[in-house]
Amino acid sequence: MTVPGVLRAALVRRPRHLVRLFLWSFAETAPSFVSGLAIAHALDDGFAAGRPSVGLGWLCILAGAWIAAAVGARQTLMSIAGIVEPFRDDLLGYVVAGTLHRAAGSGRGPDTAAVARLNRQVELARDSFAAVIAVVRSFVFSVTGVVLGVLSLMGSILPLVLLPLVGGLALFLMSLPAMAARQRRAILAEEGTASALATMVDGLRDVRACGAEGRVAARVGRTVDEQARAATGLARLTAVRTLSLAVGGWLPILLVLAATPSLVRAGATAGVVLGTLTYIAQSLTPALGSLVQGVGVNGVRLTVALERILSTGARPSPAAPGEHGPSSPRTPGGRPAPGNATAPSGHGPRPPREGLLRMRGVTFAYGLGAEPVVEGLDLTVRDGEHLAVVGPSGIGKSTVAALAAGVLRPKEGRVLIGGVPVDALDRGALSRVRVLIPQEAYVFRGTLEENLAYLAGTPGRREMDAAVEALGMTGLAARLGGYAAEIDPGTLSSGERQLVALTRAYLSPARLVLLDEATCHLDPAAEARAEEAFARRDGTLIVVAHRLTSALRARRILVMDGSRAVSGTHSELVTASPLYRDLMGHWEAPAPAGV
Repeated sequence: MTVPGVLRAALVRRPRHLVRLFLWSFAETAPSFVSGLAIAHALDDGFAAGRPSVGLGWLCILAGAWIAAAVGARQTLMSIAGIVEPFRDDLLGYVVAGTLHRAAGSGRGPDTAAVARLNRQVELARDSFAAVIAVVRSFVFSVTGVVLGVLSLMGSILPLVLLPLVGGLALFLMSLPAMAARQRRAILAEEGTASALATMVDGLRDVRACGAEGRVAARVGRTVDEQARAATGLARLTAVRTLSLAVGGWLPILLVLAATPSLVRAGATAGVVLGTLTYIAQSLTPALGSLVQGVGVNGVRLTVALERILSTGARPSPAAPGEHGPSSPRTPGGRPAPGNATAPSGHGPRPPREGLLRMRGVTFAYGLGAEPVVEGLDLTVRDGEHLAVVGPSGIGKSTVAALAAGVLRPKEGRVLIGGVPVDALDRGALSRVRVLIPQEAYVFRGTLEENLAYLAGTPGRREMDAAVEALGMTGLAARLGGYAAEIDPGTLSSGERQLVALTRAYLSPARLVLLDEATCHLDPAAEARAEEAFARRDGTLIVVAHRLTSALRARRILVMDGSRAVSGTHSELVTASPLYRDLMGHWEAPAPAGV
């Protein structure tokens, strides 16, 4: 798919609006043909000849042309909207589909630059396309009207008008490649700034925890500086546009004025000269200025934006699915097929059959030279054990969960599940060994059954009913309309999405379950029910605690204290860990005196 092909398709697919635009353009550009003639005849045949009524009559004709132009302008804008709004919808659908397919196929999260493409570049392409249609159409009709008008006045004047116009257009067209290159650089720089800012915002907590504010600020500052340099370089090319307009729009006026004596000797009247100058000043110069501005800015923006959209929005070839889910076949609509689970790929070691987690000397830092968030962590979580991870916000609890799940790879040390190194397992095998539910639960469009069975292969109805009952999701399932009901994620609350994701994890075959504040949007009773259900489930449970009641329900607790960590039971930690004692003191209000 090419840029010209996309634009041609957008025009051809809406022929009714295109024909309507063409017809109303005659009305909008009527003054381009009438103005010079009306001025010339009003002067020569009316006022100069002592017949003011004739002169006023021609001026009334000119006024009528302007009224027709006003009506035509409104109708042409509506016709342009009928072309560009569907064009915008097509682009938006193309980019959304490509971004989601790429995210699902690569196993990574969506590209952060997709935010710029969706919210900036699609709108930029729509607005630029509308502007280009408007100015090109106006220029063609206006120049045609001027040429016909000058010919009707005095044909020998036409070369004085057309030759500078052709020269100005040639100069402008020669500058377009450089403009496109500068505009492309500006858009790429803008994307880089958007991506850097989005990454910084997403990681603010970790940046703060690592003390990397200066380095991150310097990195983002470099992208901002690059965008500023690109914008400055683009602005310098306005001089070329100004020169093109001077040659094509203002030079004809000088030539006509300089040639006036010879034109008068050849029979030109004052009305002919004034009418010609009216054509140039009122129609030709504004039309050329709009063309230079519209194509020089909006045309180049349109081309570059479409190139970026087409290159980054295309659907990738099939690849491995997401990190947190198995390699599932897809339904014709792109949804995971709930009735199948992918077999092991055959590469690497066989997936372990137990949920034993070992972390040996694990150290992790976000970026080179940053202070470690986790340093030298040794942790063993036995198969079937229930561990809670607690600590102040930003201390590294989610980092430990991501390391245990294999989402992050340690800088030093090893992470093993069932005795098998996490980094030795492919995505499909890893997804059958562990399941990680983050704070922001993901629910996709599809049936409730497809959402719940996504990680489970082919669970029976009795098994699904038992999971829904255990997690306290019976009421939500009934309200949604049962397992066959289509889900719109946008209509679910954050807590309801967490219930769906928790039930999905409960049904999965993974023996190691990691809940990273996955119940934070549930009320305390619903949170307790969910955690108790996972505790009864066969396998290992690790909970990054949102409330300290989660720690009291666990058999063992890991307290994160800076880059250090200490584990034990509740009673052991109250004695051995000042931080844990402090956390529990903040959570447990002191009893009133005398009680």
